[in-house]
Amino acid sequence: MKANKKKIIILVSLVLLLVATGVLNYFLTVKNNNNDPLDVDATPTFFSTFREDRTNMRAQEILYLDDIIASANTDEVTMASAQEKKISIVDAMETELALEGLIKSKGFEDCVVTITKGNVNIVVMKEEVTAEEAAQILDVVVTQTEYKAKNVTIIPYV
Repeated sequence: MKANKKKIIILVSLVLLLVATGVLNYFLTVKNNNNDPLDVDATPTFFSTFREDRTNMRAQEILYLDDIIASANTDEVTMASAQEKKISIVDAMETELALEGLIKSKGFEDCVVTITKGNVNIVVMKEEVTAEEAAQILDVVVTQTEYKAKNVTIIPYV
């Protein structure tokens, strides 16, 4: 009973933290949209906002997993599962960052990469992606990861 209360308290705390992060993000975005000529990057782009949201969400997930791992009431199976999940999140973060850099090096202005359950999603700053550009992106993903071309989705975004 005590362990369940602790888990509920942790879960509620994380939800409140998520809400607070959203509110803070909203107010910071409104503040940055003041068109101040001295503020070079006043308008957040889809890509910067997406990266920030992804980073915040991952940080919250890792904090939640750390709480589970550190809890004296966590059984060995749950602890091992939480440790595996944390490692997979960190691995995904590293791979996404590396892929983003390599894809940008191919001449794309910006992109974001997300890795989820066996799939790689890539959003590139481009109105249309040619077959040659798609082949370059697929080459990067296939040579740098264990993913196959059939598990890669390339999404143009302007």
